[in-house]
Amino acid sequence: MKKLTYTLIMLGFIISNSQAQTIGGPCEGCEALLEYGNKQLTAVDTLPEFETTQPQMVVTGTVFQSDGKTPAAGVIVYAYHTNRDGIYPTKGNEKGWARRHGYIRGWTKTGEDGRYTFYTFRPETYPSRSEPAHVHLTIKEPNKQEYWIDSILFEGDPLITEKVRKSKGNRCGSGIIELQQKDGYLIANRDIHLGLNIPNYY
Repeated sequence: MKKLTYTLIMLGFIISNSQAQTIGGPCEGCEALLEYGNKQLTAVDTLPEFETTQPQMVVTGTVFQSDGKTPAAGVIVYAYHTNRDGIYPTKGNEKGWARRHGYIRGWTKTGEDGRYTFYTFRPETYPSRSEPAHVHLTIKEPNKQEYWIDSILFEGDPLITEKVRKSKGNRCGSGIIELQQKDGYLIANRDIHLGLNIPNYY
């Protein structure tokens, strides 16, 4: 009985210690970043329904190393968001996290210049209007586990209250951006500073 108790205590310690060392803390669904399968990742991706949905939007930026200045190569950026009805649409045959995240999602991998770009459209807030409209972002650096960063929110959204602003941790920099208009697209520029305000970053 003592041996069993000791084993359970040690197991609990190992699990607890493992969670404590998780980069960025707990992350439900972060492993979705790994679901790109055999897709050859490049610095540019086009999300489903971009061509047929308005307003079209370009999510772009530079991923910087922890010094905030040097471009970071080989970083995978995973993005997903709702459709114009505020839901994560599925087709019914999804597997893995696509059953939750829907099919409006994509992956990029930065080159030497650290740049990434997603061609997509502006998402809508949930029908419940419980949160501002947003684009979820998860990243994975070479030789590190994946972790989530602050979602992209859009300045001017009436659901971005002072409480919402204060709740943000500025993980890898602020995700609250001001959309710009260029060549018929909404431009959402979101630079990413690796490790900035990320718990257990090492």
